[in-house]
Amino acid sequence: MKNAAEPMDIRDLVIDDRKRGVFRVHRSCMASPDLFQRERELIFDRCWIYLGHESEVERPGDYRRRTVAGRPLFFVRGKDGQVRVFLNSCPHRGAMICRRDAGNAKVLRCFYHAWSFNTEGELIGVPGRDAYGPNFDPAELGLKEPARVDSYRGFFFVSFNPDAEDLRTYLAGARDYLDLVVDQTQEGMRVVPGSNKYAIKANWKLLAENSLDGYHLIPTHRTYVDYMAGLGTDDSGDTLAARPPGAGRALGNGHCVSENISRNGRPIARWHPVFGEEAKERIARARRRLVRKYGEERAFRMADTSRNLLIYPNLLIMDFVAISIRYIEPVAPDRMEVTAWHLVPREEAGAALATRLDSYLTFLGPGGFATPDDVEALESCQTGFRASENEWSDISRGMLKSRPGTSDELQMRGFWRQWHANMLGRDTTNVQDGQPVESQAAAPDSEADGPGHRVSAP
Repeated sequence: MKNAAEPMDIRDLVIDDRKRGVFRVHRSCMASPDLFQRERELIFDRCWIYLGHESEVERPGDYRRRTVAGRPLFFVRGKDGQVRVFLNSCPHRGAMICRRDAGNAKVLRCFYHAWSFNTEGELIGVPGRDAYGPNFDPAELGLKEPARVDSYRGFFFVSFNPDAEDLRTYLAGARDYLDLVVDQTQEGMRVVPGSNKYAIKANWKLLAENSLDGYHLIPTHRTYVDYMAGLGTDDSGDTLAARPPGAGRALGNGHCVSENISRNGRPIARWHPVFGEEAKERIARARRRLVRKYGEERAFRMADTSRNLLIYPNLLIMDFVAISIRYIEPVAPDRMEVTAWHLVPREEAGAALATRLDSYLTFLGPGGFATPDDVEALESCQTGFRASENEWSDISRGMLKSRPGTSDELQMRGFWRQWHANMLGRDTTNVQDGQPVESQAAAPDSEADGPGHRVSAP
C-alpha cells in the first residue's frame, strides 16, 4: 500500500474498470491542497460557472453581489435593460464597488476614492479630474468584465476562459432538464428574494455527490421518510425496493441527473396531502394545461417526475416538492460555502406560494429534515478521510446494469470521470458506463505540468 504522504500520479487517482464494474476514487481527491489548487486552475478557471438568475435584477439599476470561483463579481441591469457582469474591484485601487449583497443604484461609486461608474460599467466621475495628465483616458478605466458571460433560459453563467466553448454546447444534455424546469410555468420562473447560506467542513465534491445520491435517502433521512408517511403518503419502507423506479444519467461534460417518478407530489401539477384538499382542482388544471401544450409524454416528465440536476462543476437544480438552486463555492480542501435560492413560477402567489416555500424549507432549508443530516454525513466523511490507511472510496454501485437507477451511482461516476479528465488537462471524456475508456496512460498531461504530474496527499 502506498504511504499516504507519498506523492501520487494524477492518472492513478481514479480506478475505472468498466469490464469488472469497479469504480474507485482515491481519498486524497477530497483532502489534498495540491489537488485543490489544480482544480482552481483546470476546472474553475476554465468551465462555465453559475452566477445568478435574471429575475434577481428585474429593474434597471438592480444589482446582486456574488463570489464565483473565488472571485468577487456583481451583475447589474443597465438602463438599456441589458444584464452585465463586472469584477467587483475598482480599476483605480482595487476596492470593492458593491459592498452590499443587493440593491438598486443609478451610479456605482467606490467608497475609497469616489470614482463613479454607470450601470454600463463606464467611468463617469473622478474627483479632482484636472490633477491627471492629458493621457488619462476614462474609457480605459471602466469596470472589467469576466472573459465570457452568457445565459440560458434566464440562468446566467460566467467563464474566466476566453476560449471556452459556447454555453449551449457546454450544457449538453443538461439543457433538456433546464427546459423541463422553466416550461412548467405559464409566465416563467423567478427567484424569491433572500437566500439560505451555510458552510460545510467538507470537500465540495462530496456535496455534488450527495445531491445526486438516492442510495442514502432512507437510511440518512429516516425522520423525513417517517414524517411523510404520517401525512398519508406511501413513502415509507425500510428498503430502497419500496421506492418507485428512477434513472441516474450522465448527460455529458460532467452534467448528471437523478430522476424519479414522483410519489410525494409536485405543487406544479401533482397533488399531495401537504398542499391541502383545496389545491386538488388547481393542480389538476395545471396538469391539463401542460398536456395541451406539450403532449402527455412531456407533461408526465414535468408533472410526475422529479429531478436533481448537477450542472458541472458546482450548480444543482433540485426540482421535486419544491425547486431550489444550490450553488457550491469551494473554499479549502476541507471546506465549502453553500448558497441556496428558491425558484418559483412567476404567476404563483398567496397560499399556493406559501405552501411551496414551506415545503422547500421543511426538507432543504438549513434547519429542515434533509440539510442537517447531509451536513453531518459529509463532515463525518471528511473526518474519516484522516484514516489514511483506508485510501479509496467506492462508487461502483450499478456499474454493470444496463439501466442504472437513482440508487445506483452512474450519475456520480459521470461527474468523477469529467473531473478526472479535467485534472489530466482534457476538456472532454467518455462519461458513460459500459464503454471503453480512453487510455489514461496515453493521454497528454497539461503543458504546465509535463508528463507524470504527481500530487501530495495532505
